[in-house]
Amino acid sequence: MKRILFYLVPVLFCFGIGAMAGWLQSEALVEWYPTLVKSPLTPPAVVFPVAWSILYLCMGISLGAVLAREELLQARSALVWLWLAQLAANFLWSVLFFDLRSPTAGLIDIALLDMLVFAYVVVSWRLCRPAAWLFVPYLLWLLFATYLNAYIWAFN
Repeated sequence: MKRILFYLVPVLFCFGIGAMAGWLQSEALVEWYPTLVKSPLTPPAVVFPVAWSILYLCMGISLGAVLAREELLQARSALVWLWLAQLAANFLWSVLFFDLRSPTAGLIDIALLDMLVFAYVVVSWRLCRPAAWLFVPYLLWLLFATYLNAYIWAFN
């Protein structure tokens, strides 16, 4: 049972943070976001909740893989802090970009988020490769999201 909690708690935490971010950005998604000039590569709206659901699941399982490895007891503290920092930056992006309607602040935050996620991949690669691999789709999506944010920043 304890082993399941190592995975379940981070997954539920990710989905909880994602739900809160979704709730905060809901008004801007209706009133503000549709008025912006967006990249021709912007996916249809239905893609975002599906992609983020998969990514939150992978993020939670990644931390679970780290927590479940007893041999990482001493080294996992840095990974847990990196994981928490990137999740905080992830949530903050929604607040900055959508709630405050600031593509500039969002772009600064997502650049920091890119660095935090890259750092997590690098550190976890040495300690727990499955955890690193589970973050690769997230890193790729974030780089694409950084491009989308930069496009909005440049053309609005």
